[in-house]
Amino acid sequence: MTDRTTAAELRRQIAETRSQLGHTVEELAAKTDLRGRARARAADLRDRAGAMTVQLRSTAAQAGHTVQEKAGRATHTVQSRAGRATHAVQDGAGRAGHTVQEKAGLAGHAVQSRAREAALTAQDKAVHARHGLQETTSRAGRGMPEAMRAPARFARQHPRPMIVAAVAGAVLLTAGVMGRRRAARR
Repeated sequence: MTDRTTAAELRRQIAETRSQLGHTVEELAAKTDLRGRARARAADLRDRAGAMTVQLRSTAAQAGHTVQEKAGRATHTVQSRAGRATHAVQDGAGRAGHTVQEKAGLAGHAVQSRAREAALTAQDKAVHARHGLQETTSRAGRGMPEAMRAPARFARQHPRPMIVAAVAGAVLLTAGVMGRRRAARR
């Protein structure tokens, strides 16, 4: 009976060892799957870029709505005050309105000019950052396996999210500066 018990015990140990080896081989295969890991990383980067684009668009749209709303309120206030004024005040308000309009036009042109300059500067910085990223990734990627170069190549081939982020940042920065200036004048 001891031979049968020993043989049965040996078979059980062999089966258990085979199972453990199978799990170990599966784990090692998963760790060496560079393509799969690179694909997962690229998909993650694409998702993040998409989320960032959506967020930036939403923020820019909110800023646009806020500016429109404030301009509408200001226009309505000016119209209401002008309607209640007497004929003599209307004449004075007309002259003052022309002066304000002229100054507002000049200020508007200045703001537009600064915004264009800020947007161009942001775009230039984004382009320089893209070139720097391309050079860095190409230098860093020389010793890397081909499967790990895919995320860097994707970033070089699709620079639009970086440019959109830079332009949106410039617009928000300009709006913040103009808001502070208006608050300081009051």
